[in-house]
Amino acid sequence: MRMIARLFCCLVLFLAIAAALPAHAAETCPFISAKELGGAMPALKWSLISNQDGRGCIYSAGRGDTMLLTVFRNPDKDRARELYATFVNTLAERMPLGAVSGIGEEGQRGTTAADAPRQEAAVVALSGDYILQISVTPIGRRADDALLGPLTQVARIAIGNVTRTSERFGDCEWLDAADADGFLDKSTLQVQRTGAGSCMMFDREANTMVVAVIAISRDTVISMMKRAGPCQHVAIPELGREAFGEHSCTKGNGNAVNIFVWKNGRQASILFAPVKPHPESGSVEHLKAVAGRVYGKL
Repeated sequence: MRMIARLFCCLVLFLAIAAALPAHAAETCPFISAKELGGAMPALKWSLISNQDGRGCIYSAGRGDTMLLTVFRNPDKDRARELYATFVNTLAERMPLGAVSGIGEEGQRGTTAADAPRQEAAVVALSGDYILQISVTPIGRRADDALLGPLTQVARIAIGNVTRTSERFGDCEWLDAADADGFLDKSTLQVQRTGAGSCMMFDREANTMVVAVIAISRDTVISMMKRAGPCQHVAIPELGREAFGEHSCTKGNGNAVNIFVWKNGRQASILFAPVKPHPESGSVEHLKAVAGRVYGKL
């Protein structure tokens, strides 16, 4: 569950950034081509709406169906197997699962019950240091074997391409071990590059620090500063007129602190997300030093 908490922190960060940006179509998914996807699922016409920096892809179908394809790279095979077991247990809480062969070293798949309020078909598979998870949420119809069969074929294709993920361990252009002081347990620290312009550090307890850098206009940043939301906002003028922090959120991780800085057409988000109350919960003061170092690199 510690690993799930860490991954959830990253998902919250991505959604917070994506909500502030205009939607745009991505051109390719590194794990499966449009032709391969069409061959595996000919009954549905999927449109790729997001390639998340090589970590996964989000698709939409005409009737409102959604497909999420996500690749998780781990520091080693033992951690991958630990996370895989957690994923299987989490899926089993939503649907009955069965083993599936021919997808990596080990795989499980299933669909939700006929009377489930949210229909879903899912496949999760383990391959070395990598985990692949694909899920489809159909609208207005059941998630049944007619959907699960083609989805399994998609997983068979995608599992062979998981090494194309942009996640890398051991280096980060935005963070270093000194930035963990006061936030993370440095004796169990892991540094992971999670995509173009993004990376994170986490400790064994899954306390996490994330930096994500995106190209964004100043006007969009200003609108982000003014938006209403579940978090308290504070201006940070010492890091520029476009800098602000969010803390003490009433939704999501209420212990998390996020600082946004902008320079040269790029915005960096610096997030600290502890899994339980922490001396730095609800305060931007200490995190400002880390944000200042990131700001200097923009």
